[in-house]
Amino acid sequence: MQPQQLLATLASGETLSGSRLAAEAGITRAAIWKQIEALRQRGVPIESAGAAGYRLPWPIQMLDGQAIRSELPLAVARRLGALEVHWEIDSTSSELLRRGSAAADLSMVLAETQTAGRGRRGRSWLSPPGLNIYLSCLKRFEAGFASLSGLSLATGVIVLRALHALGTDGALLKWPNDVLAKDGKLAGILVELSGEYQGPCAAVIGIGLNLRLTDALREQAGQPICDLATLGQGRPPGRNQAAAALIASLVEGLQQFEREGFRAFVDEYAEHDALRGVPLRVSSATGELDGIGAGIDARGSLQVQTATGLRGIDSADVTVRRA
Repeated sequence: MQPQQLLATLASGETLSGSRLAAEAGITRAAIWKQIEALRQRGVPIESAGAAGYRLPWPIQMLDGQAIRSELPLAVARRLGALEVHWEIDSTSSELLRRGSAAADLSMVLAETQTAGRGRRGRSWLSPPGLNIYLSCLKRFEAGFASLSGLSLATGVIVLRALHALGTDGALLKWPNDVLAKDGKLAGILVELSGEYQGPCAAVIGIGLNLRLTDALREQAGQPICDLATLGQGRPPGRNQAAAALIASLVEGLQQFEREGFRAFVDEYAEHDALRGVPLRVSSATGELDGIGAGIDARGSLQVQTATGLRGIDSADVTVRRA
């Protein structure tokens, strides 16, 4: 029995004895214990119930490509270049970047777990299997890099649209690429570009969305984080439903961005801007800057009102923290 098979067996939340698991898998109880420990090392909160066996604290839903497709509107399903679900991968974004020109437009790669998931500035992204959504999308653009100003911010709006479709409202956008709820990070976005500045190019958009967080994940995160389980009084949407909502929103939203650019998203972003009117400290290679968040401009640059006037901040080389 492989770890993914064991996790799928435990997915209902029912307590299962080691002897039953061993008998069904045709292996020893010691081998089952090793697989349990391997899943725990990946961050899966498998509980021991004494002689009764093992259980998860709540049911989980394993990702399933066919189930995700069944949730998609027909027009969206027809536009997909690919839809893949992996058990384990280094990074869903790295997989799409490796494929280069071989990857079709609007290809989607999801994984149960990543061994080298990453966020902005190379920060690691925690990704235990069975709990959250780790998804990357490849979108091709004919106009080149010059047309993609504000893409990461537009993607934040696209994620909020998906959350609304799932019945979750009230989330905010923290420039340049975080989705917040209840003062904690709910989702992260990473956009990586390849191609030509003025010619054809491709964007690989990675999204990590928290559905269920364990205490260990909260401790390891190093910052306040939130999940859809908390927002839904302990009942997050199914993972396949959440994945389908993200995919549908990405397909529709990225096509809108391709047609209209960031201007189609500016007002929507402003409605959910977590930093407008907030005291900020901007840290960059050139030093620190204090001021008050004054929204974003038409290109997606952060505007900061300082003692010496209004300053525009480029997302490429700064981090923003509340002062």
